[in-house]
Amino acid sequence: MADCSFCGHEIERGTGKMYVKKDGKIFYFCSHKCQTNMIALGRNPATTKWTQFYTRAGEQ
Repeated sequence: MADCSFCGHEIERGTGKMYVKKDGKIFYFCSHKCQTNMIALGRNPATTKWTQFYTRAGEQ
């Protein structure tokens, strides 16, 4: 179906959560952990080690 907007893992059909912001942006989350990190805490997936989007300084 879709990939998690924060961690990048695939979301199984019938699970997860869709979050729609007032400006029309749509986010898909696999867990409450991902939703909290992105929405409430404002973390960047590229700087969070357990996500698939994590990039280390120096790697390009």
